[in-house]
Amino acid sequence: MTPPAASAGRWSDLDRPPLNAPALRRALVRPGGLWTSFDVVESTGSTNSDLVARAAGLPEGAVLVAEEQTAGRGRLDRGWSAPARSGLFLSVLLRPAGVPVRRWGWLPLLTGVAAATGLARAAGADLTLKWPNDLLVKVAGEQRKTGGILAERTGDDGVVIGLGINVSLREDELPVPGAGSLALANAVSTDRDPLLRALLRSLEHWYGQWRAANGDPHLSRLQETYAAGCSTLGLTVRAELPGDRSLVGEAVAIDGDGRLVVTTPDGEDHPIGAGDIVHLRPETR
Repeated sequence: MTPPAASAGRWSDLDRPPLNAPALRRALVRPGGLWTSFDVVESTGSTNSDLVARAAGLPEGAVLVAEEQTAGRGRLDRGWSAPARSGLFLSVLLRPAGVPVRRWGWLPLLTGVAAATGLARAAGADLTLKWPNDLLVKVAGEQRKTGGILAERTGDDGVVIGLGINVSLREDELPVPGAGSLALANAVSTDRDPLLRALLRSLEHWYGQWRAANGDPHLSRLQETYAAGCSTLGLTVRAELPGDRSLVGEAVAIDGDGRLVVTTPDGEDHPIGAGDIVHLRPETR
């Protein structure tokens, strides 16, 4: 975690230049496109909290990016922090009108697919998905978390999706053991401007495809693409469930509702819609 003084000055770290907000806005906000506004702030507590608070007065497609997040949140209100300008910290407002609410649970998974595919092309690094909302990279032969996704409902018709991606973090800057970054995964580029453009364009593509299919994960190819990039499948996992329950088994599939199907040693399938998943070891056959 970086003390506040480290973020003083727009060019305080020449290896981590600020985002070029005007150029990004010109590239991303265009007539007929998904993104309707693009704002960059120097520092904030949480882009998700800020965008949720403003959502009632905004159209779909608002994007809020922070150069530094001091109180970022992950699932279960876990903290997310990183040095200023060391990553991509952003939230977007989506209003999936016409898509049945029961299919909105696919939005975090859709965002994961969009981020993994977009960043892989732009950064030249392989990213995989850990169900339900983590992005992983390989560092020194082991899978490490480099990003996370948080979805929050706002009003009756909106969802704010937050993403935090570690881009240039060095080993001594990692917030927790087992974290990673694109730089540590030997990405060919850690220039945040093209990375952010690629991420948002990929999200626009996948969201448009999903909405055109009325949120159907099969017709939109979202279900198969998520499964193909999900490192959780095929592993022995421990599912830590609400109510202090847990189960251990093999992660075998992503079902039509976006749930992880875990088969326990007795042969019973358990579709899991909420909970923490711990990767234990590869399934041996």
